[in-house]
Amino acid sequence: MRNHLKHFINGEWVESTGSETHEVINPATEEVIGKISLGTKEDLDKAVAAARAAFPSFSQTSREERVEMLENIAKEYANRKEEIIDVITEELGSPRSISEKVHYNMGYNHFSEAAKALKEFSFSEDRGDHTVVKESIGVSGLITPWNFPTNQSSTKIASAFAAGSPVVLKPAEITPFAAIILTEIFEKVGVPKGVFNLVNGTGETIGDGISSHPDIDFVSFTGSAGVGEKVMKNASETIKNVALELGGKSPFVMLEDADVQKAAKAAVSHIATNSGQVCSAGTRMIIPSSKKEAFEEAVKNVLPEFPVGDPQGKNYVGPLVSKKQWDTVQSYIEKGIEEGATLIAGGTGKPEGIEKGYFVKPTIFTDVKNDMVIAQEEIFGPVMSIITYETIDEAIEIANDTVYGLAGYVFGEDKEALRKVATSIRAGRIKVNNAELDFSAPFGGYKQSGIGREWGDFGIEEYLEKKAILGYPA
Repeated sequence: MRNHLKHFINGEWVESTGSETHEVINPATEEVIGKISLGTKEDLDKAVAAARAAFPSFSQTSREERVEMLENIAKEYANRKEEIIDVITEELGSPRSISEKVHYNMGYNHFSEAAKALKEFSFSEDRGDHTVVKESIGVSGLITPWNFPTNQSSTKIASAFAAGSPVVLKPAEITPFAAIILTEIFEKVGVPKGVFNLVNGTGETIGDGISSHPDIDFVSFTGSAGVGEKVMKNASETIKNVALELGGKSPFVMLEDADVQKAAKAAVSHIATNSGQVCSAGTRMIIPSSKKEAFEEAVKNVLPEFPVGDPQGKNYVGPLVSKKQWDTVQSYIEKGIEEGATLIAGGTGKPEGIEKGYFVKPTIFTDVKNDMVIAQEEIFGPVMSIITYETIDEAIEIANDTVYGLAGYVFGEDKEALRKVATSIRAGRIKVNNAELDFSAPFGGYKQSGIGREWGDFGIEEYLEKKAILGYPA
């Protein structure tokens, strides 16, 4: 049992001022694996006050001091590798291979990349008769989701530290333990008191409290579009800056000359990785109508390469994070059937032979129209929609026919066609032919997928204010 009933405020683990707790469930076993305290407004006020007190000195630390701190964090993070993998496998239900290759590695790379970017980052620029300086934005409130317990927390914290911004973090209460390990890492490497503060709690109390707090200067939130709208409304009361990384319904455009087998495997990996609980997953497969039968056969054949089951074993697909999420995904599968889409794999209920845990069948629909609910709303589970097109212009039109714009994918051989599709999709990140991640590249969305960018130097920029000084003395 992992019982963590304290918050981390001003460099110390402290008791909550309240008595309410929350049980954390292992989604693979449906058993309680630990407990956290749910913070109160008073707990949050203490954390914000600590960060506010730390701001004058931390914002004036040198580039070299902050680079050293980030590099030390990355080293200690690596020292805790096995424990981080264990925790994410337990609290999220992520298969161990994904916990290592995706979750652990993303957290490590964000701290390493922030240190690298900071070494070259320009905080001052002379422009004719004036100078532009970039200064720490102040106290930052960070609200992170459950689906990537290390990724989103690490990229936000690393960028804030690089910019000289003290933070207050509220991780998701259903996957809180990875954030607690991060906190222990910061404590071990000697992050100054008040620079990092952790308050566990609910969105209604701590999340709303962060976004509306008058002494927080900037809020970075990752989660659903609905909650993002609420964060913006709360933040508007004190005109604070906001960065939002929200939902997605990303298109995966397969070109006429693409290798169907390779495209099918890449497509299935999008709904299988992290059990489809990925905001940037390419869940709308947009394929040439001439390739429809071949692609349908290919995705059905490749599904067994992504087995579902116990995350402690050698499976690729674990459970969904909670019973609530399981119910939501089931309702979308039912809706797809009701709308007239053709089910070619998966369906409702649990996979054969699995009775315990929030497991779902990786599900593939074909004959999907882009105005169907399953093609427009973010399902956040292992569900693919196959949509056909006749011309590249039609494929682009379908790809952009969504309120979201977080990511897009294009698969094929013709360089001119690849460029046309990649540059025409209205989204913040496009991957061509399953390109590798680059942690210096910006991440964020167009339209209702959010505001602002994370990762690398683009992430650091979010935590800085720009000041023009005219007549700056030489």
